[in-house]
Amino acid sequence: MPSYSIDGVIPVVDPSAYVHPTAVLIGDVIVGPNCYVGPCASLRGDFGRIVLEEGSNVQDHCCVHGFPDNDTVIEVNGHIGHGAILHSCIVRRDALVGMNAVVMDEAEIGEKAIVAACAFVPAGMKVPARSLVAGIPAKVKRELSEDEIAWKLEGTQTYQELTVRSLASLHEVAPLAQVEADRPRLPATEVRSLIATKRG
Repeated sequence: MPSYSIDGVIPVVDPSAYVHPTAVLIGDVIVGPNCYVGPCASLRGDFGRIVLEEGSNVQDHCCVHGFPDNDTVIEVNGHIGHGAILHSCIVRRDALVGMNAVVMDEAEIGEKAIVAACAFVPAGMKVPARSLVAGIPAKVKRELSEDEIAWKLEGTQTYQELTVRSLASLHEVAPLAQVEADRPRLPATEVRSLIATKRG
């Protein structure tokens, strides 16, 4: 992975974490155990510290950055969807930030909360635990159900499994010129979309 020191501060990646080779880590970045950092993610710790706690994931094309003397923290089992932007904020334990959402300075996403896809969480907003927020700017819509919280955890556990799979078997290769007659399929996982989960 492209990893850069700045002012003598070097990123740290736990050996049990997986960081894709196209992700970029700069400076004061700490990636904890069993974390997943996806393709083309940018974790720029050139001003403030960035911390990914155990089991969290930052998916492809996410951008994580912060102000000087501010830590941007994703707590245990935090889940950051494709293309999200986090800036000088805290994502509490078991929370989810949806695809292409933006979480601004000194905002805090409460434990087991969900930020909907494409939401804009303004600076300083405190999202209550176990709540759903959505919109531009984000507003609290309702409390999450136990089924929704369980669904989120299943998704995060799938990314933790992906960490293990990636460490074991993800390698750069040349593509094939044509599809094999007996082309294998990837192993199935138990995780389903939220819509499928609600349908039962």
